Amino acid sequence: MAVRRLAAVIRAIGFATYKEWAAFRSHMAASLLVGPVLFLVQVFIWHAMFEGRDTINGLTYPQMLAYYGVATLIHYVSFDFADWNLQMLVRSGKFVTFALRPLPHWLFALSQKIGHRSLALWIEVLPVMALFIFVFGVNMKPAAPGWAVLSILLSFLMNFMINYCVGLTAFWLVRAEGVRRVFLLLKDVSAGVFVPLTFFPEVLQKLLLFLPFQYITYLPTRVYIGDYELAGIHLTIAQAVGLQAAAVAVTAAVMLLLYGAAMRRFTGVGV
Repeated sequence: MAVRRLAAVIRAIGFATYKEWAAFRSHMAASLLVGPVLFLVQVFIWHAMFEGRDTINGLTYPQMLAYYGVATLIHYVSFDFADWNLQMLVRSGKFVTFALRPLPHWLFALSQKIGHRSLALWIEVLPVMALFIFVFGVNMKPAAPGWAVLSILLSFLMNFMINYCVGLTAFWLVRAEGVRRVFLLLKDVSAGVFVPLTFFPEVLQKLLLFLPFQYITYLPTRVYIGDYELAGIHLTIAQAVGLQAAAVAVTAAVMLLLYGAAMRRFTGVGV
């Protein structure tokens, strides 16, 4: 019964967020230009790089385009601003209202993200996927659909939890905007957003193997394509998704520990 009640609460918050953002869907639709434009830049760059070559770092030109196409879609699905939202609530003092609620704020924020990204599926993801397939001719068929969907869902959770952990620093720093900006840049680089991680030096690849960022973009993208390799380590799709699930579980534990520490530190008038 408790699980049903919790599921109902998550569904209600998600649906309310869906309806709220649906009223301003033109704001979300504006982001449709960003992904395709960045993808077009990658087409120009890699077309020149593959001139006279069949593969670069084990990837063919069609695979490279598929990598950036899938990475773009994963970005739309897992996009998150929990860090900014949490820091704003702490800085403005509005977090006190959430401290009084029986539902932990991290679960409320996750429910909001589910609603927000559900709207993005038909406003952003499906139109951009159609553009990649029919205009750019990119092969967007997943090698193993079931594993690909599971990996993207895990990416969704990982990005939320990492961003939420960054947002929790506001309980110690109050104004953590500088930390947030630097961290987000490092996160995107380490996640393989700008270039596949196999293009980095081997020593750096080994380091990235133990960081959580590759599980946001690089690993689910390679799972979608059907071949995972990093730091000379080759994994099957099932093994890669299993590793990703383990990383998500560890990150969840870290987030809950930080959240507990933040709540013990938090003080508010009347609380």
